[in-house]
Amino acid sequence: MNHKEKAVNYFSQKLHCSQSVLAAFAKECGITEEQALKLGSCFGGGMRKGEVCGAVTGALMVLGLLYGQKAASDTEGRLLSNKVNDLMMDRFKEKCGSYICNDLLGCDISTDEGKQYCLENKLFTEFCPKMVATAVEVVEEIIASKE
Repeated sequence: MNHKEKAVNYFSQKLHCSQSVLAAFAKECGITEEQALKLGSCFGGGMRKGEVCGAVTGALMVLGLLYGQKAASDTEGRLLSNKVNDLMMDRFKEKCGSYICNDLLGCDISTDEGKQYCLENKLFTEFCPKMVATAVEVVEEIIASKE
């Protein structure tokens, strides 16, 4: 399975979008699947408040593990992590229109009404997997540009 298939498969098992993206890249990031799932567990649904999409957050975790600043003196790592962060956020927004969960879904998922709207309109099962797949695509584009 490729990264996109893995991520969408994780998401179909009712894991959060953030967990799904991070776990799909766990091996490359040097962490176990269990560590990826635990690390990503509090970031789904825009941290449950509809803020930055969890798929994007999971992608940023991947990029941080691959290209992040390793120490206070690692200014090169800081510059690189800032660059890949901006690339991730900008490219995802270009492809999807926003990186804010509530904007993407068209409702406030921090409310019972918003959650109900998402369930009734099958957004969690039909729309969110597309966001997971897109986040993986953007991560792969960034990785490919760094090789």
